[in-house]
Parts: sequence; C-alpha cells; structure tokens
Amino acid sequence: MRAGAASLAAPRFPAWRAGAIFALLAAGLAALAGRSLYLQGIDRAFLQEQGASRYGRELPVEAHRGKIVDRNGEPLAISTPVKSIWAFASQLQATPEQMRSLAALLEVAPGELSRRIAQAGEFVYLARQVPPEVAERIARLGIKGIYDERTYRRYYPAGEVMSQVVGFTNADDSGLEGLELSQQDWLGGKKGSRRVIINRRGDVVADVQSLQAPQEGRDLALSLDSKLQYLAFRELKAAVEANKAKAGGMVILDAKSGEILAIANTPTFNPNNPKARLNRERMRNRALTDVYEPGSTLKPFTIAAALEAGQVKPDTVIDTAPGRFSVRSATIHDAHAGGALTVEQVIQKSSNVGAAKIALSLPAETMWRMLAEAGFGSAPRTGFPGEVAGRLRPPRTWKPIEQATMAYGHGISVNLVQLARAYTIFASDGELKPVTLLKASGSVAGQPVLHHDTVAAMRRMLELVTQPGGTAPKARIAGYRVGGKTGTAHKLEGHGYAAHRYVASFVGVAPMSSPRLIVAVMIDEPSAGQYYGGSVAAPVFASVMGQALRTLGVPTDAPMDNVILPADDDAVKEET
Repeated sequence: MRAGAASLAAPRFPAWRAGAIFALLAAGLAALAGRSLYLQGIDRAFLQEQGASRYGRELPVEAHRGKIVDRNGEPLAISTPVKSIWAFASQLQATPEQMRSLAALLEVAPGELSRRIAQAGEFVYLARQVPPEVAERIARLGIKGIYDERTYRRYYPAGEVMSQVVGFTNADDSGLEGLELSQQDWLGGKKGSRRVIINRRGDVVADVQSLQAPQEGRDLALSLDSKLQYLAFRELKAAVEANKAKAGGMVILDAKSGEILAIANTPTFNPNNPKARLNRERMRNRALTDVYEPGSTLKPFTIAAALEAGQVKPDTVIDTAPGRFSVRSATIHDAHAGGALTVEQVIQKSSNVGAAKIALSLPAETMWRMLAEAGFGSAPRTGFPGEVAGRLRPPRTWKPIEQATMAYGHGISVNLVQLARAYTIFASDGELKPVTLLKASGSVAGQPVLHHDTVAAMRRMLELVTQPGGTAPKARIAGYRVGGKTGTAHKLEGHGYAAHRYVASFVGVAPMSSPRLIVAVMIDEPSAGQYYGGSVAAPVFASVMGQALRTLGVPTDAPMDNVILPADDDAVKEET
C-alpha cells in the first residue's frame, strides 16, 4: 500500500440483522394479507359501507298529498308537479358565470347563494317548488353537482274564498294552517327514500334500491258547498264594505245534519300568494277562533229556559214600562218603551227589560243549564285548529245584574259557529246537533235539549221577529217563511263598553214549516250610519238564505208576495 493513501475498511453487520428485517417484512405482509382476507371474506360490510359513503347517497321520495274537495267533488286544494333544486356541496363545480346565471334563475343574490352552499353539509336544497320550465333552464347550465327532483306544490282553486278554512302548506308540503294542518296525517301520507350511486364527478349513475316506498296521502271531502261558500263570501264582503265595517263572518248550517255548508270571513287572503300568508290578521278563521258578546241573539235561550221551567207561557204579560229596569245600582234600558208585553212580544220587539225580568225569575242554575246544553262555554268540536269555547261562567259566581244582562247576551262570549249551532235546537225537534266540516250523509241525531211544545212556541216567536212590528222585517224572503233573532251589542273596551262601537248580528232559520238551513251573520263595527242587527245583518241573511234555498231546490212554503217592509226603515230597533 502506498504511503498517504486512505485505508477504507468494509462495514461489518451482525449476521442476525438481515434475518430480523426479513422477518418483519414477512410479518407485515402476512398482516396485510390477513386483513385483506378478513375484510373481503368475513367482514365485507366494512368495505361496502366505506364505498357507499363515498359513492352512495340516500335521497327522499316525495309522497303525493291528497286532494281536498267540497261536498260535490269540486277541488279546493290540489298538488301540482314542481321541481326541487339540490346539490352535493362538496362536488359542486361551477364557473363564476354559471353561479351568476344560477342565482338569477333562483332569484337570489349570488353572494347569498354562495353562503348557502358554504354553510351547508354535503346535501343542500337550493330552491323548493321551482316551476318545471325554470328547472329545465337550470339543467341546461351544465353545472356539476346540481340536480333536481320532482315534488309538488299546493294550489288552491278557490283562492281567498276558502282560504281561512282550507289553510295552506309549507315548502315541505306539510300543513301550516286550517284543515291542511288539522288533517295533516290524513292528507300528507309519508315520504319514502331511495339509494343511488354517484360517480366521482357527483353524477347519479344508478338507482340501487328503494329503501322505503312513499305512502300517498288520502283525499278529504268537506261538508262545504263551493256554490254556497262563494255566495256567502260575496254577500258578506259587500256588506262589510257597504257598512264600512272592520270585519265580518257568516256561517251556513244544514239544520238536519249539522254540516257546515259555508263559513265565510272578511278580511281574508290569497293562499296562492306566499307573501299574503304573512298577515296573521287576515288569516284568522274568525267564525271559529274569535269570540264576541252575542247580544239579543241570546234572548231566545233565556225565554226557552223559562218556558221549559214552566215559569212563563208565550202569552204571559211582562210589564216593561217605563222602558228601564233597575237592578240594585245598575239600570237596564230598552231602545223604546214597550209597556206591557207578552213573552212573544219580548222576543219580537227585543225588550231587554222583559228578558232581564224573565231571567231573574229563574234560578241561576236553571238558566246556566239551558245555556250549557245549547253548547255555550264548550268548543264546537269541529276539529279546526284554534277553535275556541267562548266563556260561560259557573252560576254560583253570578250576581243578579250579571244574570239579568246575560239574558240579552252580555257577560257571555261565543264564536259564530257556536251560536249557529245553538239554533239547531229551534230548527230541529229540540236537539242540539253536532257540527262538522267534513261531509256526512243524511240526518244526524243530536242531544235532546227542549220539549216539542217549547220548540213550537219558540219557532213562532222567531217568526214574529221577521213580521211587521218585529226587529227584522228585512230578513224576510219571497216565497219562504223565515224566523230568527237580531242582535246589536256594544263592544267591550277596557273595563266597560264602548259607546259607539257595535257588533250587529242576525241568526235565522228557513223555511219555518220544515227548517233546512241556519244562517248566522255577524258584522263587526259597522260605521256607515246604521248599526242595528235588523238594518245591517238581516238584509245579508235574506239575500244569502234566499239564494241558498233556491240553489238547493228547497220547496217554498209561503206566497211569493209575502215580503212587506215597513215604511220607516228603522220602525223597530233593539239595543243591548
């Protein structure tokens, strides 16, 4: 070896090191092979789940919502096909220009659309209930990761005429108001689901399986008659406008079956316009959800209680002179001093003094029982969401003045359907009929309340109200005998009654020879000069009842020239 040359010695490793490395490699290979055999041969579910999580998706399948139809099969709520636009957010691929076009078609700001996608999970709805033609234009944009599916949008052919009864649904086709809400389980059915496979670009390439078939909703037939509903709505709206009133309500009942044939309210809203649904004031079905003091429309029940108890007879004379009556420190007034009146005339002329004296001749329990058996203080049980029971206090709390004023409808609150239902006692053979918004068939048995003789006497009194000398000659109808009762009640204000705010009402029955219909009308705060029930509500009743009877083909029971109005438009008034 030459001097100065570096001497390099070959490295020496222990003999066992190579064997150890080979053993470790062999063990790792065996572990991988074992794991592979385990996953592919024994626990294959793991790989399937992992594959499904990357390439499989579970998508909802909409159920078709059942139709709502009137008693004659006319559609009131139907579902029309629309599209829902959705996306797999993680796989969305779009140029800025495509996003601007998409936002324009969806009628949202581009920034809002981007935020909605960024804040969502893997699956996000971009828009619901999109018209099919708009969905087609979105598809032509060619954006990866965006899809559409067929769904349904609710359409209401009757619009504002039926809106407060039928209600409406939300974007998920679930009921939010009215019968759409209360009958959700019947109408809505149940959504299904399906599993699909997507490729790496997010395209759906195959349907794997139907996980759950949708359960279709069932159709619902209502008791309402579209023709009568439109008639009631048109006449009520015209009356509210003519009398410059705040609101109004009307109910038409079938006296034999208790079916509600029409239930109209104003103001109202168009359920086909989503923006109109924001006004809660217009959405209320006032005839079922609002209460008011019924005024003199309650007097027939006071008189019926006294007749049933044997306290008076129709020809019993009540001294109402001098037109006022003091109960301790309070004084009750009549609009006109009537002097000595028979019980029949107390109803005909709507004497507060006469009704109060008759009420005070009865035990409080007797009068309360009559009102309770007539359905006051209990909800009508139509199944409508938000219906109220009104207020009927227990008799042990009544003071004499409270019993006296309750005789003519103060100190008690009712809703309009509840009041119309109570009159089924007089329109039937003394039975309180159950009321319903769903179609029934034939006559329905009710709860007995009055004896036949009492009913006959009350019908005669109610008919006298519409005769000359009564408070409602304007309720008369050519060709039909009509009976009913007016009401003119001061509205509550604070702890007392407003001096110049009224509720004018009329509840009537026809034809009196064999009652078929009951119509109840309520006009809230008329302010065009007239406010008596006989002047404001009775003419609306006459118009609606007459047309309804003719529409249903009900035979006449009086001469066609039986309508004779008094010369003085307000010859007989009633005030409570």
